Amino acid sequence: MKIIKLSAIDSTNRFLKQLAQETNPENYTIVVADRQTEGKGQRGASWVLESDKGLAFSCLYYPPKGVLADVFVLNCIAALSVVTALQTVSSIDFQIKWPNDILAEQKKIGGILIENSIKSSTDIQSIIGIGINVNQTQFDQLPQATSLALLGNSTFDKDVLLHKITTELKHNLEKLPQVGVDYFWERYHEKLFKRGIVSAFEDVQGNRFVGKIVSVTKEGKLQVTLDQEQQAFFDIKEIKMLY
Repeated sequence: MKIIKLSAIDSTNRFLKQLAQETNPENYTIVVADRQTEGKGQRGASWVLESDKGLAFSCLYYPPKGVLADVFVLNCIAALSVVTALQTVSSIDFQIKWPNDILAEQKKIGGILIENSIKSSTDIQSIIGIGINVNQTQFDQLPQATSLALLGNSTFDKDVLLHKITTELKHNLEKLPQVGVDYFWERYHEKLFKRGIVSAFEDVQGNRFVGKIVSVTKEGKLQVTLDQEQQAFFDIKEIKMLY
């Protein structure tokens, strides 16, 4: 994998997207920054790194033609890759909170944002953006955030962590054509936060309700059992889960 290291950038996703438009980068090109000033998460949320303490990088991926019928599978594989890599440096049980927050002890330790450029039904370019709270200790106004340093009471080598995550990600993406989507889907659901547990949600109008998470569809929708066993399916922008 080719790795491009930057001291500071507005967004590694944005930088890599522009690079892909202007040149022809090789598959699995990585852009990593010590500081990211305009990083984005799901629903337009910001992801600003404390200088030199967090890990923010993006990976360029060209899916083989015909492999990805549903692009949300990439989110599934990316999340699993992060969790697997984190478990090699910590004994904490990491989980995936839909759509793709990475949790540790029910607090957010990382996030994933994937941007796809679909040129045709068989021609897709994906930018896989990953942010991990590594050595940060201050999370002002973010009570649900944590870091590896806080949980492990020690500092971690970001370069080692980058290598572990990117190696696992590349391995899983290359394995996809052989093992198929269902293999990763089953593993994703094993790590799905609060699956089968009654949880609180809020819709875009601010209405709150409870339901039990059943699964995530291959289109990325959350399947929830409501009152009287009614099944509902929600898109990423339609609801959020409350801790």
